[in-house]
Amino acid sequence: MGPNDPDAVERPEPGPEGGKRFGSDRVADTIRALRIPYVAFNPGASFRGLHDSLVNHLGNQDPRMLLCLHEEHAVALAHGWAKVTGRPMAAIVHSNVGLMHATMAIFNAWCDRMPMLVIGATGPVDAALRRPWIDWIHTARDQGALVRHYVKWDDQPASAAAAVEALLRANLIATTEPCGPTYINLDAAMQEAEAPPAPAPDVARFQAPAPPAPDPATLQGAADALRHARRPLILAGRVGRDTAGWDARIRLAERLGAAVLTDLKPAAAFPTGHKLLAAHAAMFPGEGAVAALQAADVVLSLDWIDLSGTLTAAGARDKIVIQASLDQLLHNGWSMDHQGLPPVDHNLLCAPEAAVARLLEALGEGTQPAWLPHAEPAPAPAPHPAGRVGVPGLAAALRHAVAGHATCLARAPLSWTGALWEVDHPLSMLGYDGGGGIGSGPGMLVGAALALRGSGRLALGVLGDGDFLMGCTAFWTAARYGIPLLAVVANNRSFYNDEVHQERVANMRGRNPANKWIGQHIGGPDIDLAAMARAQGCVGIGPVHDAAGLTAALAQALDAVLAGQPAVVDVRVEPGYGTEMQAALTREAAKDG
Repeated sequence: MGPNDPDAVERPEPGPEGGKRFGSDRVADTIRALRIPYVAFNPGASFRGLHDSLVNHLGNQDPRMLLCLHEEHAVALAHGWAKVTGRPMAAIVHSNVGLMHATMAIFNAWCDRMPMLVIGATGPVDAALRRPWIDWIHTARDQGALVRHYVKWDDQPASAAAAVEALLRANLIATTEPCGPTYINLDAAMQEAEAPPAPAPDVARFQAPAPPAPDPATLQGAADALRHARRPLILAGRVGRDTAGWDARIRLAERLGAAVLTDLKPAAAFPTGHKLLAAHAAMFPGEGAVAALQAADVVLSLDWIDLSGTLTAAGARDKIVIQASLDQLLHNGWSMDHQGLPPVDHNLLCAPEAAVARLLEALGEGTQPAWLPHAEPAPAPAPHPAGRVGVPGLAAALRHAVAGHATCLARAPLSWTGALWEVDHPLSMLGYDGGGGIGSGPGMLVGAALALRGSGRLALGVLGDGDFLMGCTAFWTAARYGIPLLAVVANNRSFYNDEVHQERVANMRGRNPANKWIGQHIGGPDIDLAAMARAQGCVGIGPVHDAAGLTAALAQALDAVLAGQPAVVDVRVEPGYGTEMQAALTREAAKDG
């Protein structure tokens, strides 16, 4: 299938709607009123009523339906959309079985603190209305229990009126900081029962409140600590995508002369070319970041992921610590995504943006000189023997291919380092997936590309081969709906992350580390990733085996993307991680505190 006109795909034929209204019509009207632009889904009989309402009542317009080939892709797509826009879209999953398919992706969105409406359905709650066999196995007593520990709120409304209220509440809670997914389970019988028409709710009266401001006394203490700091350091973590917040963080860093550290797990938070960036972003703190933390006297955390673990790894728990985060409001006893408990001297229970704005007001005008040198630019990658490609060489070739275009690197593999990519905008990079589950990359890239379509910013993703293999059918949705994107697969033909662990275990036990590849290597037979991409309707190129072929392959792929198509390039890369990642994966737990 070639590039599609999104507005011409799946347009319903006009026909009589009939005089009756149904419960699912009320649900569809509410989704439209909430200005949810898209619903991603894989079809199922439990929401056949809602499906009909979206098509024949709303005309598949506002919201538009996006067919996915797996529920995990549907949720991942909504996740990628939210990472760009900061706003929710909806994913619909079928009964208990579809929800079980979707759980990993929901957990990712939860850990990434991304807003999302997950709409589910169940067979008729009234047993007398169930069809034999299938409705029984697709009905659960408490379906929301499958995800309750990693959604902000869930409900199973028993009437059309209750469903309207549930959707309003779910949207309000999902978009109230700290954000996260919510889940609404719709009774199939409620959807298909007649319901009197009712006006759409006034959604303006059910909007998320503004994030709270920090306590004035605590703020003053934090401002005083920063004002008197000789070596302040900012940990720029989970922050928003707006340029006003980006500019404010730069102003605060310059006002303080603070060293700044960033992280590859959340999205871009600070420009790589700024003189105050102390070390390049990484999944785990490397030598430069550790040295900066050890030298600092005051640390300002802007919702930094795993503040406790970072301070411990750097031996820096004795610093004066200021924390700007609302994250503790989500912490529960099931998941350990809250990480260790950090020592905090000034706890600003507010969003990072609110803290930055108030601190700038309290500190007043001015600038201070940097106390720490700027992170050195990454050296040009050394050529591999026989022209083979490493991840640094792949990154350099990709930078060269897209030079002159505004880009968004929506995903990068674990072998990536912050030194490989320039960050100069809040959308330059979108970080990782939150929960660390393989297979999310393709769907999240499609969702991000959907949000960026028509913006003039190219959606790029560098995916591991394991990630691609688990999620590649998500790219069918991009081909179906004309969503341009460029996916480059860093294909080391291995679940290499676990090779590192197996080598570590073998060395600890005095055994042969040369066997680390067994049960990890993806070969014999090799998998034709480009053919798999072409099977989804994408332009598929490769495998590329050497640096000489990479330039031509990326140029061909970019031409396809600029023409409105999704393109996938399979690049055979040498396995390996950067020093920070390699050290972190093999570090003993006792050293992490």
